[in-house]
Amino acid sequence: MGIRKQFLKTRPVCKVTFKISGTMGDTAKSAHVVGEFNDWSLSANPMKRMKNGGFSTTVDLETGRSYQFRYLLGSSHWENDPDADGHLPTPYGDSQNSVIQL
Repeated sequence: MGIRKQFLKTRPVCKVTFKISGTMGDTAKSAHVVGEFNDWSLSANPMKRMKNGGFSTTVDLETGRSYQFRYLLGSSHWENDPDADGHLPTPYGDSQNSVIQL
């Protein structure tokens, strides 16, 4: 997996590329990145399948803050990104969210 950050000089925006490895994504038929930046929408940010079986998508995010997120594989399997800037407990107490700091 991996997260790539590309900060834009002309605007306070960072192009963030979220990637799920082929090992994690190879059995999933679909994947989405779900987080605070899209109001936890299960469909707002679909990820495209890559040749290696993983998934990828790029999202423009405002800089100067942090965002919690997770990956939704298929319709019910949730994963965190081990390369995230951090992890925080969810309000539900049984899992954690990944955190990206911009």
